[in-house]
Amino acid sequence: MSEQNPSPVDFQSGFAQLVPNLRAFARSLCGNPDRADDLVQETLVKAWQNRSSFAEGSNLKAWLFTILRNTFLSEQRKRKHEIEDADGKYAGGIAVNGSQASHLELLDFSKAFDTLPAEQREALVLVGAEGFAYEEAALMCGCAVGTMKSRVNRAREKLTTLLGEKDDDGPSGR
Repeated sequence: MSEQNPSPVDFQSGFAQLVPNLRAFARSLCGNPDRADDLVQETLVKAWQNRSSFAEGSNLKAWLFTILRNTFLSEQRKRKHEIEDADGKYAGGIAVNGSQASHLELLDFSKAFDTLPAEQREALVLVGAEGFAYEEAALMCGCAVGTMKSRVNRAREKLTTLLGEKDDDGPSGR
């Protein structure tokens, strides 16, 4: 067989003849005989699947070595983002509890919040969520500071009642 110009019949036999060379090259790249055999097998599968792209008159050995090297480098790029965790110890430590309960609580809050009058929702968002002082929120809404405090207080009390929460801090919710 000529490496430079394999016929379709010689293509398959060329693979077989080059396996020892591919194995030696793969071992030099990865250092592990088992991993090298897997790499050679993957190379041969890719080459066979793409045999129509092999240019007649090209060097089969060089073509296969290029596929092997590119396959190895692609795997290296993927593996640098992976963490070896054979016993599952690492994965077990990063498990996250289900969030169904908190999602349902958020839905309940959203429904209850939507039942508040517009002025109370606005006051609660400005003071409670956005962190503005009562004075700043009152200026934004064009009302007195006492009115803003009253709106926030009434909104908190109504949400507490709607959500069935116990108010431990007295009637003002503070």
